[in-house]
Amino acid sequence: MLTMTNVKKRYSEQEVVKGITLHVGRGEAFGLLGPNGAGKSTTISMICGLVPYDEGDIQVDGLSVNRSPYEIKKKIGVVPQDIALYPTLSAVDNLVFWGKMYGLKGAEAKTRALEVLETVGLVERGKNRIETFSGGMKRRINIGAALLHRPELLIMDEPTVGIDPQSRHHILETVKRLNEQGMTIIYTSHYMEEVEFLCKRIAIMDHGQVIASGSMQELCKRLAGGNQLLLDVEEAGPAFVEKLKQLDGVEKVVIPQQSEIHLYVKQGQDMMASIVSIASEEAVKLRQIKLKEADLETLFLQMTGRSLRD
Repeated sequence: MLTMTNVKKRYSEQEVVKGITLHVGRGEAFGLLGPNGAGKSTTISMICGLVPYDEGDIQVDGLSVNRSPYEIKKKIGVVPQDIALYPTLSAVDNLVFWGKMYGLKGAEAKTRALEVLETVGLVERGKNRIETFSGGMKRRINIGAALLHRPELLIMDEPTVGIDPQSRHHILETVKRLNEQGMTIIYTSHYMEEVEFLCKRIAIMDHGQVIASGSMQELCKRLAGGNQLLLDVEEAGPAFVEKLKQLDGVEKVVIPQQSEIHLYVKQGQDMMASIVSIASEEAVKLRQIKLKEADLETLFLQMTGRSLRD
């Protein structure tokens, strides 16, 4: 459904996307992860034809974005991070308006608006103004607006930011159902558990590049060590860190913050006594040691050296 081949984008002298190559299969739910400034938004804008790329090519359903932008926009639905609704209009009127922007005629736009309201579970609120909705309900209508023209590819940029758990659950179940019905999904989020729930394959971006892509199983094989020890320390000096690196079984050491040290290890439980002993030798106050099994967040932190929310 989507193929990107050595795609680059520059703003003046700064190269913000540096030769991205990836593919998303038809009917796939694909996660795109990266910290702020990684180049995700620029990448999404290029896929949608909103921002031209400087090198390479992007194809959606076999059509080049540069050569067939109008045809491609008919195939794509975009759920932006910001709410793109008119607060003083009702939910139905908002959906009808956006349906007409997609080229739907009067009766068809109204019919699709009602169908989409059912999809997002807000039929009973269709006549109410958007300004009376909760944040979660607004986001559900925001998703509905992207579905009006029956897109083949749905791109979702942080669709659950700042909402209540019930609305978040409803959105995730709606997205999963759409994917099961055959819609291709590209999903970006700061919540690792959402990506793990929805997506079978993932790409991790950092500094304008895709630094890893594949299934969860494939990516976790790249972890240095199978587990992670999280140390909460006070004033850890270089000598303490160096001794940790020398411990047998420590594959990698990452320091995301001054008071945090993350050790990637083979057998975490067996190493705790040694860590406590080293802390005592170096007069380091060790407030807590926590063992964490490998997951997507562990992988992301190890590859980028920072948390997804940084």
